[in-house]
Amino acid sequence: MKTIRAAIVGYGNIGKYVLEALQAAPDFEVAGIVRRNPNDIPAELKEYEVVDCICKLKDVDVAILATPTRSVESYAKEILAMGIHTVDSFDIHGGIVNLRRELDKVAKEHNTVAVISAGWDPGSDSVVRALLEAIVPKGITYTNFGPGMSMGHTVAVKAIEGVKAALSMTIPLGTGVHRRMVYIEVEDGYDFKTVAENIKKDDYFAHDETHVMQVECVANLLDMGHGVNLTRKGVSGKTQNQLIDFNMRINNPALTAQILVAVARASFKQQPGAYTMIELPVIDMLYGEREDLIRRLV
Repeated sequence: MKTIRAAIVGYGNIGKYVLEALQAAPDFEVAGIVRRNPNDIPAELKEYEVVDCICKLKDVDVAILATPTRSVESYAKEILAMGIHTVDSFDIHGGIVNLRRELDKVAKEHNTVAVISAGWDPGSDSVVRALLEAIVPKGITYTNFGPGMSMGHTVAVKAIEGVKAALSMTIPLGTGVHRRMVYIEVEDGYDFKTVAENIKKDDYFAHDETHVMQVECVANLLDMGHGVNLTRKGVSGKTQNQLIDFNMRINNPALTAQILVAVARASFKQQPGAYTMIELPVIDMLYGEREDLIRRLV
């Protein structure tokens, strides 16, 4: 089995865990890390090539995009056009169909594969929701997140002008309804009330009950634990009152990173184009010989 050479694009919370996941995967090797300041090399990266552009790395098979969601499309289009597969954890649910459509055109033109929105939600939770709907076709699925730190929402807050540091917590209220608790340090010279209003207007927060609080030190509040409860109640065939629960308690960036590596593996078994996780055969995400996996898991 050929070793897959993966580049990590971005080295924040998720990128650091992607490195660990690649180090643990027997079929991958690290082609290098792309970050804005290639001269800032922490100890764990000393043995790897660190650059400011993926074009400076050799023989890259797949780029794992550990970048903010709002920069995914531009990075992916550029890298796909270089003949390199991409995987990302784009997490704006309302933008997924359009991103898939845009990257599908580029990927097919350059004979590459893009796997999008491959985190845990959207991502692995999407696969669970699809399976629940297959076995209980009529009914309602409730997705309840948390309590825990939302990586995407926290990154979105940090991008708001006047925010020095931030933490966004997701609190489940039940039946798929959530409260966003946002804690921020404010840059000198900025008005807290104005910054808070701008946060609440952002698409990440505009549709949920959101509370913004100013604190002295966000770092004292950080905990990357998160979780989800998926509940589907409905009908199988003509039989009612089917009730299924799926629960998960996780380290948010570590699980996202592991999923990104799994779908990077799967990308080499797909035809050119863009895919979400529900379009990938689960077995393609696993390491090992196909018959061995079937024998062990079926």
